[in-house]
Amino acid sequence: MQHTLEQFFRALRAADVRVSPAEAIDASRAVTVTGYGDRTLFKDALCATLAKSADEVERFDAVFDTFFARDVATLPPISGADSESGQGEPSEADMAQAASSPLAQAVLQGDATAIQQSMEEAAARAGVADIRLTTQRSRLTRRLLEEMGLEEIERIIANARRMPDGQGEGLADRLDAARRSLFEQAQTYVARQHDLYAAGSARELREERLIKKQLNADGGVDPVDYVLMQAMVKKMAKRLAAKYSRRRRTARKGHMDVRRTLRRSMGYGGIPFDIVWKVKKVDKPSIVAICDVSKSVAASAQFLLTFLYSLNEVVDRMEAFAFSGRMISVNDIMDDNGVDSAILKVLQEIGFQQTDYGRSLQDFADNHLDKLDRRTTVIFLGDGRSNFADPRLDIMRQIHDRARAVIWLNPEPESYWAQGDSVMHRYARFCHVAKQCGNIEQLERIIEDVLRSYVPH
Repeated sequence: MQHTLEQFFRALRAADVRVSPAEAIDASRAVTVTGYGDRTLFKDALCATLAKSADEVERFDAVFDTFFARDVATLPPISGADSESGQGEPSEADMAQAASSPLAQAVLQGDATAIQQSMEEAAARAGVADIRLTTQRSRLTRRLLEEMGLEEIERIIANARRMPDGQGEGLADRLDAARRSLFEQAQTYVARQHDLYAAGSARELREERLIKKQLNADGGVDPVDYVLMQAMVKKMAKRLAAKYSRRRRTARKGHMDVRRTLRRSMGYGGIPFDIVWKVKKVDKPSIVAICDVSKSVAASAQFLLTFLYSLNEVVDRMEAFAFSGRMISVNDIMDDNGVDSAILKVLQEIGFQQTDYGRSLQDFADNHLDKLDRRTTVIFLGDGRSNFADPRLDIMRQIHDRARAVIWLNPEPESYWAQGDSVMHRYARFCHVAKQCGNIEQLERIIEDVLRSYVPH
């Protein structure tokens, strides 16, 4: 039964129900106490130890019902002479011909339990639970049937049809009908295993594709993909927040904490066997995000803001500004509408204007420059294309001198940074980091670098 539980844990993980090794051990101990005889009690014990939210309970119920479903094998109805004489009981001659095949014998005897058990054992040998793609269904169905002994049944059918005077036609017809039924049941079984184990793999493959998708690609992001990408960004932010959420940590070297060392040494007669080092304070980042929300960069801006606003546990202060022709603060818009719909509100207010980086920087200098200090990281997101207007490099220099770090994320490749109306190569001189950031994988890497820079080494 332990192997069955381990397969069930795999199915839960594929359905995005997190099951840690410790939780798996707890679940195994719980069912050891409750036993397996009462299905409801067995299910409740597993659910109590594995599902940790309402959403996970819902997914747990679906996986449990699918995983522990046991379809009784069905056999085709007996017809013709077989049903009229002998009530379908196989003759001794038929059983003799099927002697080499346990599956054929089970079919002739109508033993549905033996057939179902044979299918599950054959599925384990065929590795059906390792299915990952829809395209594997046909191949695994055939392998399942081969492991059950389908080839032997086909041989018996062929031999029966070669018997003189049609003596083997009844046996051949009966086994042929059973073969078709077994094929349908094997297809259903493999499809259920796909639903249990491959759904997560398909999602992972899709996420691997989307994580590298260019946000400013022609045609934009498909609405269905957009929803999934937003969820991926929030998950990334949650992972980083968990990683960098501790404000203080004990140092492994440096200055000794004399008071705490002496306190721990009291049990050893004052001998300092256990030395305690002084703790290091980990400051929470203070971030100012300045985003170009023109058409070519709006999608990237929304993902960046989603990421940053999902880091509220580890960010001490978050200020967000958006511009196209003029710059405005978007903190209130974010608070009132949420990140998902905030960009649309911003576009309604300042969108569809001719992009002017110089004018926007002047707006920031006039109204918000005093928000920057030596603890502030400024993150620009934009393509640096200012329609040949004055780029106001003097203001960029002031921002660089005031801030802890200036990071510029540009969706365009670096080879475009000095072409046409782009002044990105000139802005890059006043940035501590200037990188291409065209997909959410690059975005995660850069944001993690920002958080890491606040952790003392």
